[in-house]
Amino acid sequence: MQLRNSPSRYGVVSIILHWGVALAVFGLFGLGLWMVGLDYYSPWRKAGPDLHKSIGLVLLAVMLLRVVWRFISPPPPAPANHGAATRLAAKLGHLALYLGLFAVMAAGYLISTADGVGIPVFGLFEVPALVSDLPDQADVAGVIHLWLAWGLVIFAVLHGLAALKHHFIDRDATLTRMLGRKA
Repeated sequence: MQLRNSPSRYGVVSIILHWGVALAVFGLFGLGLWMVGLDYYSPWRKAGPDLHKSIGLVLLAVMLLRVVWRFISPPPPAPANHGAATRLAAKLGHLALYLGLFAVMAAGYLISTADGVGIPVFGLFEVPALVSDLPDQADVAGVIHLWLAWGLVIFAVLHGLAALKHHFIDRDATLTRMLGRKA
């Protein structure tokens, strides 16, 4: 399989970035829901949020790489059977997923840095707290983070359902291209 995207399919780099981000988003969502229910005496009370923050910051780096990669290796064009409305919906849907990802990560950063302390990443290095003096920063960012995360996960499920619709109903190459197969 080729590294770069071709006119008929995605390359291995795009495929790994796509499925890796999807796995991280759903994993972080599950971890986030689980950790907010931890009580004070849970051994995971500190470790859960630390893990969530570290993975989230790694995901931010991966998403920045993913944006750069889209310019280096543009995605294949839409299948020929996609009309103008479908092509526009796909572009807007992908834009919404990208913006949603960056927005949920920005809100998470604002939650984590509200007290003016940086965020350690797996104990290897620390991302500094650049913004920490906004009014009610942690509370407001927390509500935004929660709603954006729910919206992102729901939209990602719809994205997956659309790919399945293209595969099983339209019988086009939308899904198979992201699995590394030719159209």
